[in-house]
Amino acid sequence: MEVHGSGFRRTLLLALCISGIWSAYIYQGVLQETLSTKRFGPDEKRFEHLAFLNLAQSVVCLVWSYIMIKLWSNAGNGGAPWRTYWSAGITNTIGPAMGIEALKYISYPAQVLAKSSKMIPVMLMATLVYGIRYTFPEYICTFLVAGGVSIFALLKTSSKTISKLAHPNAPLGYTLCFLNLAFDGFTNATQDSIASRYPKTEAWDIMLGMNLWGTIYNMIYMFGLPQGIGFEAIQFCKLHPEAAWDILKYCLCGAVGQNFIFMTISNFGSLANTTITTTRKFVSIVVSSVMSGNPLSLKQWGCVSMVFGGLSYQIYLKWRKLQRVEKKKQKS
Repeated sequence: MEVHGSGFRRTLLLALCISGIWSAYIYQGVLQETLSTKRFGPDEKRFEHLAFLNLAQSVVCLVWSYIMIKLWSNAGNGGAPWRTYWSAGITNTIGPAMGIEALKYISYPAQVLAKSSKMIPVMLMATLVYGIRYTFPEYICTFLVAGGVSIFALLKTSSKTISKLAHPNAPLGYTLCFLNLAFDGFTNATQDSIASRYPKTEAWDIMLGMNLWGTIYNMIYMFGLPQGIGFEAIQFCKLHPEAAWDILKYCLCGAVGQNFIFMTISNFGSLANTTITTTRKFVSIVVSSVMSGNPLSLKQWGCVSMVFGGLSYQIYLKWRKLQRVEKKKQKS
């Protein structure tokens, strides 16, 4: 659902997107950490098939987006055809799967640390692949947000969490996270390109196209290959209903979150989206710290200032750009 109109209306839409992304993904992060570290049932078995979460989320988000299109979208609106998402669907399948698998080898805060610089590969891929150019102040915002989250996560990382990991292996875990970032950079840049080539494409169209291909690729990987783990994951859920319930809630959070993410991309571009999602990771750590009763140190409050300083500066830049556009319209 792409919204045009006054600056005030777009500001309200941006606030709605931020609230939706933060609430959905903060809770999803809690569930993700639970599924990767908890031992289920009297036999205290771990859920080893974390890549299955990617398939489950793709299916739920596919159904969700189809329902939203039938309820709210205008049929035949001239959006991007579903086949245009095939390449982004590949990277969007492989990237998140690597990020989830990394939780077997490194802690959730360490994963946040590695993935907090997501904005940088998005900008690099957009520049190298599609020739998109950003201004110097936009790079300042990006480095302030990514740097603040990274330093905060580094300060918060504790060796006590190592005992919770299934297979501690920091080099492998960080490698998976950085590969995740590389694939995400291509995915987001491709989504921007599709949105620019097909301006009438709505958020739910993108969501449907991405998750359609994601479901196809994940089904092949999970059930079509000899080493597929789909049947083992389903059997685990049958034996441990608590895990199945956590997976369902995880997927629903992803559906709601993806809805707001694609709405953000359609209306504000991938850089604004990565700013919101990166800051969400920071807020997630803050909420975790408050809930566990751990006060922030002076250095950590410095990270808070970096992140929200960068975000505030980006909002100011967008406001200033909007004012220039409004002035040009008045003159014409």
